Amino acid sequence: MDDFDLEDPVLPKEIRKAAMQSGGYPYPSKMRRGVYEKKLRALQIELVKAQRSVRADGRRIVVIFEGRDAAGKGGTIFTFLQNMNPRFARAVALAKPSDTERGQWYFQRYVTELPTAGEIVLFDRSWYNRAVVERVNGFCTREQSEAFLDEVPRFEQMLVDGGLILFKIWLNIGREMQLKRFHDRRHDPLKIWKLSPIDVAALTKWEEYTAARDRMFARSHTAGTPWTIVRANDKRRARLSAMRYVLTHIDYEDKDWDAIGTIDPLILATTPDLLSGENE
Repeated sequence: MDDFDLEDPVLPKEIRKAAMQSGGYPYPSKMRRGVYEKKLRALQIELVKAQRSVRADGRRIVVIFEGRDAAGKGGTIFTFLQNMNPRFARAVALAKPSDTERGQWYFQRYVTELPTAGEIVLFDRSWYNRAVVERVNGFCTREQSEAFLDEVPRFEQMLVDGGLILFKIWLNIGREMQLKRFHDRRHDPLKIWKLSPIDVAALTKWEEYTAARDRMFARSHTAGTPWTIVRANDKRRARLSAMRYVLTHIDYEDKDWDAIGTIDPLILATTPDLLSGENE
């Protein structure tokens, strides 16, 4: 795999075959499209109902999506927001900080994006950049990253104590699946913009990302603001599982538990157990 060339338009068969079950993924193939679309529609209807209730009650909800490059964060956020009222639900995907922002309190530009009463905000990467992406790629010092890990539990508990409802979701993919998705992006003219130099460099920094992620979990997984892990080699199962988890933890009128369904424990967990086989 180390010699694999992203410029080659033909993905080696052994990589394509191994991608789905990489990282100890429990299913040999993707969920069938027809089954997925039926379940997705039911969950999106529930999201619309939940948003209406959140708006009426003035609740503030944040859902953070983190994960390795190509884990499916943007696509998952899109399915969440697809049929919700865009006036009161939005995605946040911040670019690299400006010179002014680099001189500010680290959390400041993220605080600006937090929801007002009745609003739902979904972060495509978040303040946790400092724990993983920035640390691995040298965009911050080790001391800055350690200071962040010391501060973030207090910061998030302050948000929750102030009434914010916070979900932290890590989308986990196997190494071969990441490689496959990078390759697909490289050769799709509609997706090539997603492939950055940092993405390509990530192929040689798998272990560094793993160490940074595990350090982040150990320091920021708390009773008040826990992490949820979703196995995301199959984007369809991952999206449905993330939706089910969020809907399960939001109270709203006319909640249809049959439509929400049950969470697959092989795909979603609130402990690091699902990470144990990722290097298989």
